[in-house]
Amino acid sequence: MRTPEEFDEIRPYDPEELPAIFEELIADPEFRAAAEQVLPEVPYEEACNRLRRCRTNLEVQQTFFYPLLHGIVDRCSDGLVLENSLSVDKRVPHTFITNHRDIVMDSAFLSISLLDNGFGNTMEIAIGDNLLIRPWIKKLVRVDKAFIVQRSVSLRQMLASSARLSRYMHYAIATKHENIWIAQREGRAKDSNDRTQDSILKMMAMGGRRKHHRPPEAVESRTDRAFIRIRPL
Repeated sequence: MRTPEEFDEIRPYDPEELPAIFEELIADPEFRAAAEQVLPEVPYEEACNRLRRCRTNLEVQQTFFYPLLHGIVDRCSDGLVLENSLSVDKRVPHTFITNHRDIVMDSAFLSISLLDNGFGNTMEIAIGDNLLIRPWIKKLVRVDKAFIVQRSVSLRQMLASSARLSRYMHYAIATKHENIWIAQREGRAKDSNDRTQDSILKMMAMGGRRKHHRPPEAVESRTDRAFIRIRPL
């Protein structure tokens, strides 16, 4: 399924695009250096072959990121728990709005917890373009089902950018049937004030009515209370 062109600048890569992107990443020396550091026990050519065998974004996550993250959990904690998961309807897409403690691990731990608790899919992840400091990083996160929040735009462009982001989130839920994740405020909650910013909710509501979306009755999106808890060693 081809994602509408209006989202090309911010969306994750479609599965049809992955083979070409894999080759671009494989040929990038910075990506190779990062891969060899993260996967020191896997020869680079073998890692490349595993990557080439992946046909979807989810397969990339299951092949590389799922075992890597569970290794972190096993080494650094006494367990990872997704609370309230039994009360959540796993048949419909979900919007997860969470505290922002770590730029990567918040959404990463939630993704593997969804798979471990029978959701059958991970989620698309909102990430600010200020974090995409290298070309290979931007490519990799879009392989890893991330969609981009454009923060480095002018005030004049911000409204249009926010509206497009909101339309994409609605499209991802209603048409792609993806779960999505977004932090409830920009930056980390350093002062324990974890209230959701009103601006986040307003942005999410902006794109709720578009003719290319499915009718509201065709798909249900829920926001439920689910919590990740890591038990320290």
